[in-house]
Amino acid sequence: MRWLVIGGAGMLGTDAVDVLTRAGEDVRALGRAELDILDADACLAAVRDVDVVFNCAAWTAVDDAETQEAAAFAVNATGAAHLARAATAAGARLVHVSTDYVFDGAATVPYEADDVVGPRSAYGRTKLAGEWAVRAHDAAGRHLVLRTAWLYGQHGGSFPRTIVRVARERGTVAVVTDQQGQPTWTRDVADLALRLVRADAPAGTYHATSSGTATWHDLASAAVTSAGLDPAIVTTTTSDAFVRPAPRPAWSVLGHASVRAAGVEPIGDWRERWDAAVASDGFAATVLGA
Repeated sequence: MRWLVIGGAGMLGTDAVDVLTRAGEDVRALGRAELDILDADACLAAVRDVDVVFNCAAWTAVDDAETQEAAAFAVNATGAAHLARAATAAGARLVHVSTDYVFDGAATVPYEADDVVGPRSAYGRTKLAGEWAVRAHDAAGRHLVLRTAWLYGQHGGSFPRTIVRVARERGTVAVVTDQQGQPTWTRDVADLALRLVRADAPAGTYHATSSGTATWHDLASAAVTSAGLDPAIVTTTTSDAFVRPAPRPAWSVLGHASVRAAGVEPIGDWRERWDAAVASDGFAATVLGA
């Protein structure tokens, strides 16, 4: 199939291009410099003659969105609408990446794809608006919305990279234990997108996160250990010590029932996938400095 990756220069987009190319797909990538997704006509022109549009472009500056919600909305919702309309016009399938922030984070069991949403931040509101825009403008009923969370990858900034750097510079780092989620490798998100498309999964919402659960402290400990450092240098703290403009969900654990219902296996356990990432070419040197 002919894939067009939007946001192809970002952490997820870069890995998506590599995963799809290695899988034998015909892939073209467009970054922000090549395509302004706020330009509806440019979107129409860009998606001609493709089978799948993989939208990895997003405003991801969570805290900045609190004071720049209109700008975040333009990228996360208006841009998504332009791509959905363009994909429909081209007869292409749109794979749109969303987030756990569409939920309120107050649950104690995994959120499934059809659970009630309730974002508590500007970022979450704009990403939820993007989901609605994709559904509203997909006249052919072929879209896939992939919600993901706690992403890390070889390219660009990520939590593990920051933690290892700070741990080396300061000799210690305090990380919260009161937020639960699913650390997820960007390559696994791209792989799941490919498997859902190849399985001709029904239009709908799917959760593209690792299985299992972890705290940020768990992930930080795994990162410093993989970097050859003593995990004891990762100390514990709570969210009260790190007050930020945008509230962080205390519970970001997503369920995978809709993935299984489509006949596709969810992403594996986060610890096993972390080990796979560390063992992959270039990851340890780039992310962990090891």
